[in-house]
Amino acid sequence: MISANSDVVRLLADPLRDRIVRILAQGPATTSHLVAETGAKQPNVSGHLKQLREAGVVTAEPRGRFTFYRLVPDALQGAALHLADLAAQARATADAFRAC
Repeated sequence: MISANSDVVRLLADPLRDRIVRILAQGPATTSHLVAETGAKQPNVSGHLKQLREAGVVTAEPRGRFTFYRLVPDALQGAALHLADLAAQARATADAFRAC
């Protein structure tokens, strides 16, 4: 089973999802904003937003005729801490060769 933090890291490995997250880090945006800024097709952007919502990285907020998407900072922070823990473990065990 994949942990939520690992899932977030995996999701951000996709270049378009990474770009979407970077845009949303500048503030909430609609699908139309994201399509215009990424140059990707609307169905593609919507599919990526769905994956990000399901992982808890993005929330959707209806405002009139539009839906704005915003980042969930705690989800990103959790993934960052997960990577920091892995880096610390790798530093601590860099010279601990396993017996053959």
